Amino acid sequence: MALDQSFVGRTYPPTAPYEVGREKIREFAEAVGDANPAYVDREAAKALGHPDVIAPPTFVFAITFKASGQVVEDPQLGLDYSRVVHGDQKFAYTRPVRAGDRLSVTSTIEAIKSMAGNDILDIRGEVRDESGEHVVTAWTKLVSRAPEEA
Repeated sequence: MALDQSFVGRTYPPTAPYEVGREKIREFAEAVGDANPAYVDREAAKALGHPDVIAPPTFVFAITFKASGQVVEDPQLGLDYSRVVHGDQKFAYTRPVRAGDRLSVTSTIEAIKSMAGNDILDIRGEVRDESGEHVVTAWTKLVSRAPEEA
């Protein structure tokens, strides 16, 4: 069944703050195989003008994808998550994510489309630090596959 178009524009409450730690950044950089010293060495990050180590660009995915759970779990939306695959991800940064940041995400449903029986859901996550300053916008595309015909 197609998702309800009236959900387009719906915004969910901001998430509780997520505190970005140096060790989490290091672990993520190691996991994705990115040896940029600004991700693990505070002095290297400072030499580039940052107050502390910074995170690789895709680090914020873990935070924004978790926040999109508010959308996915909304019983009124009626999304069958067992049929969902991750379709796309993109980011627009105001500044890098830094160790010590306390980030909150506000998720908004930007679009709902139906194509060939599949529902495509676009979620925008606005990531702000504890002072309310914009850090990054993340867009997540989820595809809910059409049920298989018997």
